[in-house]
Amino acid sequence: MSWNMFSRFGPGSDSDIVSFGDFEEAVGTNAWTVVDVREPYEFAAGHIPNALNIPMSGFDPKELPQGKPVVVISQSGGRSRNALDKARAIGREDVRHFVGGMNAWRMGAPAHPFGRAVVFQEDLSL
Repeated sequence: MSWNMFSRFGPGSDSDIVSFGDFEEAVGTNAWTVVDVREPYEFAAGHIPNALNIPMSGFDPKELPQGKPVVVISQSGGRSRNALDKARAIGREDVRHFVGGMNAWRMGAPAHPFGRAVVFQEDLSL
Protein backbone atom coordinates (compact mmCIF):
# COMPACT_ATOMS: atom_id res chain seq x y z
CA MET A 1 0.00 0.00 0.00
CA SER A 2 1.22 3.42 -0.78
CA TRP A 3 0.29 7.04 -0.49
CA ASN A 4 -1.21 6.80 -4.01
CA MET A 5 -3.55 3.94 -3.30
CA PHE A 6 -6.53 6.28 -3.37
CA SER A 7 -5.92 6.74 -7.10
CA ARG A 8 -7.00 3.15 -7.90
CA PHE A 9 -10.62 4.06 -8.47
CA GLY A 10 -11.98 3.60 -11.98
CA PRO A 11 -13.87 6.07 -14.12
CA GLY A 12 -17.09 7.23 -12.55
CA SER A 13 -16.27 5.99 -9.07
CA ASP A 14 -16.35 8.14 -5.96
CA SER A 15 -12.71 8.60 -4.96
CA ASP A 16 -13.84 9.84 -1.52
CA ILE A 17 -14.91 6.29 -0.66
CA VAL A 18 -12.66 3.49 0.54
CA SER A 19 -13.71 0.01 -0.54
CA PHE A 20 -14.13 -2.76 2.01
CA GLY A 21 -11.11 -4.63 0.61
CA ASP A 22 -8.82 -1.61 0.73
CA PHE A 23 -10.05 -0.71 4.21
CA GLU A 24 -9.53 -4.26 5.46
CA GLU A 25 -5.98 -4.29 4.04
CA ALA A 26 -5.20 -0.86 5.50
CA VAL A 27 -6.39 -1.89 8.96
CA GLY A 28 -4.34 -5.08 8.77
CA THR A 29 -1.15 -3.27 7.78
CA ASN A 30 -1.73 -0.04 9.72
CA ALA A 31 -1.13 1.81 6.43
CA TRP A 32 -3.75 4.46 7.14
CA THR A 33 -4.82 6.28 10.25
CA VAL A 34 -8.39 5.29 11.11
CA VAL A 35 -10.39 8.04 12.81
CA ASP A 36 -13.70 6.98 14.36
CA VAL A 37 -16.09 9.95 14.60
CA ARG A 38 -18.71 8.18 16.72
CA GLU A 39 -19.35 9.35 20.25
CA PRO A 40 -17.16 7.94 23.09
CA TYR A 41 -19.87 5.56 24.34
CA GLU A 42 -20.20 4.09 20.82
CA PHE A 43 -16.43 3.82 20.46
CA ALA A 44 -16.19 2.08 23.85
CA ALA A 45 -18.75 -0.50 22.72
CA GLY A 46 -16.37 -1.64 19.96
CA HIS A 47 -14.04 -0.07 17.43
CA ILE A 48 -11.44 -0.79 14.76
CA PRO A 49 -8.08 -1.82 16.30
CA ASN A 50 -5.75 1.21 16.67
CA ALA A 51 -8.48 3.70 15.66
CA LEU A 52 -8.46 7.20 17.11
CA ASN A 53 -11.71 8.59 18.49
CA ILE A 54 -12.50 12.17 17.46
CA PRO A 55 -16.27 12.45 18.05
CA MET A 56 -18.33 14.33 15.47
CA SER A 57 -19.97 16.37 18.25
CA GLY A 58 -16.71 18.27 18.68
CA PHE A 59 -15.02 17.44 15.38
CA ASP A 60 -12.36 19.83 14.17
CA PRO A 61 -10.71 18.71 10.93
CA LYS A 62 -7.54 20.53 11.97
CA GLU A 63 -7.10 17.82 14.65
CA LEU A 64 -6.85 15.04 12.07
CA PRO A 65 -3.44 13.35 12.17
CA GLN A 66 -0.97 13.94 9.37
CA GLY A 67 1.77 11.78 7.88
CA LYS A 68 -0.29 9.04 6.26
CA PRO A 69 -3.74 8.83 4.67
CA VAL A 70 -6.73 9.13 6.98
CA VAL A 71 -9.94 7.13 6.77
CA VAL A 72 -12.89 8.32 8.82
CA ILE A 73 -15.54 5.88 9.99
CA SER A 74 -18.86 6.21 11.81
CA GLN A 75 -21.69 3.79 12.56
CA SER A 76 -23.24 3.73 9.10
CA GLY A 77 -21.38 6.34 7.04
CA GLY A 78 -23.36 9.55 7.53
CA ARG A 79 -21.16 11.17 10.14
CA SER A 80 -17.99 10.04 8.38
CA ARG A 81 -19.20 11.75 5.18
CA ASN A 82 -19.83 14.92 7.19
CA ALA A 83 -16.30 14.69 8.67
CA LEU A 84 -14.87 14.16 5.19
CA ASP A 85 -16.69 17.24 3.89
CA LYS A 86 -15.26 19.31 6.76
CA ALA A 87 -11.75 17.98 6.05
CA ARG A 88 -12.11 18.85 2.35
CA ALA A 89 -13.27 22.36 3.28
CA ILE A 90 -9.87 23.04 4.88
CA GLY A 91 -7.94 21.48 2.00
CA ARG A 92 -7.24 17.95 3.29
CA GLU A 93 -7.08 15.75 0.18
CA ASP A 94 -5.59 12.74 2.00
CA VAL A 95 -8.84 11.92 3.83
CA ARG A 96 -11.44 9.34 2.71
CA HIS A 97 -14.36 7.66 4.40
CA PHE A 98 -15.59 4.10 4.75
CA VAL A 99 -19.20 4.33 3.57
CA GLY A 100 -20.74 1.41 5.42
CA GLY A 101 -19.18 2.34 8.74
CA MET A 102 -18.97 -0.07 11.65
CA ASN A 103 -22.13 -1.79 10.45
CA ALA A 104 -20.39 -2.86 7.23
CA TRP A 105 -17.15 -3.69 9.03
CA ARG A 106 -18.90 -6.03 11.43
CA MET A 107 -20.86 -7.67 8.59
CA GLY A 108 -17.92 -7.92 6.16
CA ALA A 109 -16.33 -11.04 4.81
CA PRO A 110 -15.31 -12.96 7.91
CA ALA A 111 -11.61 -13.31 8.52
CA HIS A 112 -12.44 -14.98 11.82
CA PRO A 113 -15.26 -17.41 12.63
CA PHE A 114 -16.79 -14.80 14.95
CA GLY A 115 -16.64 -11.90 12.45
CA ARG A 116 -14.42 -8.85 12.01
CA ALA A 117 -11.77 -7.76 14.47
CA VAL A 118 -13.29 -5.25 16.87
CA VAL A 119 -11.75 -4.04 20.10
CA PHE A 120 -14.12 -3.96 23.06
CA GLN A 121 -13.50 -2.04 26.25
CA GLU A 122 -14.75 -3.46 29.50
CA ASP A 123 -16.90 -1.32 31.72
CA LEU A 124 -15.40 -1.77 35.15
CA SER A 125 -17.86 0.51 36.92
CA LEU A 126 -20.38 -0.97 39.33
